[in-house]
Amino acid sequence: MDQSNGQYLQVLNTIYKQILDEVDVGVHAVDDSGNTIVYNKKMSQIESMDIQDVINKKLLDVFMFKENQSSTLVKALQEKKETKNVKQTYFNNKGREITTNNNTIPIYENDKLIGAVEIANDVTKLERLIKGNISGKGTTRYTFESIIGNSSAIKEVIEGAKRAARTSSYVLIVGETGTGKELFAQSIHNASNRFSSPFISQNCAALPDNLIESLLFGTKRGAFTGANDQPGLFEQANGGTLLLDEINSLNLNLQAKLLRVLQEKTIRRLGDTKDTPVDVRVIANINEDPIDAVTKKHLRKDLYYRLGVVSVFIPPLRERKEDIPLLVQSFIKKYNERFQMNVKGLSKEVKQSFLDYDWHGNVRELEHIIEAAMNILMDEDEIIGYSHLPYQYRSKLHVKGRVSPPLSVDTFLKERTDTTASLKDQIEYFEKSYIEHVWKNYDYNISKTANVLGLSRQSLQYRMKKLKIKQD
Repeated sequence: MDQSNGQYLQVLNTIYKQILDEVDVGVHAVDDSGNTIVYNKKMSQIESMDIQDVINKKLLDVFMFKENQSSTLVKALQEKKETKNVKQTYFNNKGREITTNNNTIPIYENDKLIGAVEIANDVTKLERLIKGNISGKGTTRYTFESIIGNSSAIKEVIEGAKRAARTSSYVLIVGETGTGKELFAQSIHNASNRFSSPFISQNCAALPDNLIESLLFGTKRGAFTGANDQPGLFEQANGGTLLLDEINSLNLNLQAKLLRVLQEKTIRRLGDTKDTPVDVRVIANINEDPIDAVTKKHLRKDLYYRLGVVSVFIPPLRERKEDIPLLVQSFIKKYNERFQMNVKGLSKEVKQSFLDYDWHGNVRELEHIIEAAMNILMDEDEIIGYSHLPYQYRSKLHVKGRVSPPLSVDTFLKERTDTTASLKDQIEYFEKSYIEHVWKNYDYNISKTANVLGLSRQSLQYRMKKLKIKQD
């Protein structure tokens, strides 16, 4: 190369700069005083910073760090040690939280420290996904073996869902709240050839329309104030499965954009002009009859036909009551392990009441009742009885022959012949009579009596002392 040394260095510098801006990792280098001397395009994107706001400035004047963390770059200068795969959370000059995974290397010239360089991978999105309880690769918990029930109704649905798992067609899961729609969605994913790829779940009712659109499709830097190049859930789920829960809560305009993505198998980030191909299997959940949803304009007809290539209708619990005993035993086992208890089962009366009840909250409601009851049980109790059931359910669950009728006002008035007492005295007398009535009915057990009356043990004991009810 027949060039002067200055020209050669200029060409070399241009090449280096081009390479730094093309690599898909952040590169940030400082001199021995902590001043930034190299800051590439990817690092600018990761930290949402303009290069001129960082270059030739002291790192600690630009970025802020949590109390228990320090800059890995500054640490490399101070300790003169290389670090690998260190996760760091810090804040840019606008206070935005950034999380990166860093390799940091001190730089020497003739054994003299002249600076340090950091190679950073952005894990901010991953951290947010984890905090948002979005399932990623390998984190799905449920398979078809997780679905409990021997009824013909649930067996038929399981077989249909297993057949759906063999293809890549879109799936619409229909079921009332609490029937286990996500359990089926995860089972379909884990039984498919996408089981080792991401499974991402998003409740469409959880966010406003403007946020759900950018979350689904991603954003391009500059699309709106503060927007950066950010992949949406479709890109993050590429190769895997995206579960859209409560699809009928999306507005119709957003449903039209979703339909385009399903048909074209491409997405366009907000603010972008180009389409990006995606390979995602979409499973959608809906908690109302899809025909009713179309009629009420909760769901576009064309989107329903596109999503409903395969439809899975999960029966409500009231239509498969023969599965209740199995479900109860499963939940008791689960909370026995969690609470370190040894509960055996339900009393006969409660078993019958469970079979008589309509379970509008479905399997989820049943589980909540079992969990709540086991929180009330005494250490020596092994059977869940009526008195252990949550107070708000007792008026719904009819248990015959278990509890004597409450003391009525009519009964009280017949027994209380003193008509000269003040209202305050009459109320206190009735309160005392009623507490004694319930206490006797529950064999003078304070905990059970308090539970029936909707009081804490301490509150009941205070009232009994105040009303001069003997407790021994």
